[in-house]
Order: sequence, then C-alpha cells, then structure tokens
Amino acid sequence: MTIDYSKLCVAGIMAKDVVTVGENTTITDLLELFGKYHYHSYPVISQTGELLGIINEDIVLEILMFNQMPASGYTHLSVIRSCSDVAKGIMMTHPVTVPQDASLSETAKLMLKHHVNRVYVVDQGKLVGILSKRDIVNEICKRRE
Repeated sequence: MTIDYSKLCVAGIMAKDVVTVGENTTITDLLELFGKYHYHSYPVISQTGELLGIINEDIVLEILMFNQMPASGYTHLSVIRSCSDVAKGIMMTHPVTVPQDASLSETAKLMLKHHVNRVYVVDQGKLVGILSKRDIVNEICKRRE
C-alpha cells in the first residue's frame, strides 16, 4: 500500500504545546530556557500571539562568543545582536512558516529547500504549532508499519 503524503496535513502531527518567548525576554532568561528544555530554537511571539521571529542556538552561541571571535569574524548581524539584550533585538526574522492545512510532502520539500529542521505553523500570522523533520520521519515510519 502506497501512502500519499500530499494528502496528510501538518495540523495532525504538529506539536501544539510550544514553548515561546516574548519580544522583551532577556538573554539571561533565554539561557535559562535553553538549559531547562533543551530545545534548539524558540519562537518569539508578540503579546497577541503573532510570530515575530525565532531565536536558535546559533544566535545565542554567537552572542556568548562575541568577545572571543576575532574582528574579522564579525558580521553586521553579530554586531547588531551583541548590542541588544532582549529577544526582539537578537531574533532571526522571517522564519519558514506553513499554514495548518499544508501537506506533509510540501512541508518536507520546503524544509529541504531552506535547510531548516523545523517549520512554524501559523494561522493568520499567529503561531499554532511547530513541525520538525523528526516529526515527519516518525509519522512516515508509523504509517509504513
């Protein structure tokens, strides 16, 4: 039996219980979250639930190591991020998003195209879930059994 993954929607397998941060979350609070939950990234949302951006381990590591890097290793983003101490100033804007009704196959293609391990599921700009490559692989394995 062949499974048509273009007919499976992300809404059925996405993680809905998402740990998020607000735009004014401090770097100190972010470090505590990274230590507590061991997630690789956190969505930054507005007070109304709109997805503004994400903060991932690369960003945090870049900030922590800023003074350790030679000046030639700085990018303009490194310098900008090092000047801010809240999520809004250090987040990566425009994360890869999909609607709830996106198919598993189109979402997987998007992840591969953009070299991302997770996409953020939005409904009218508001974050409603996260879907990772692992979620997709697990779902495919489950359906093949």
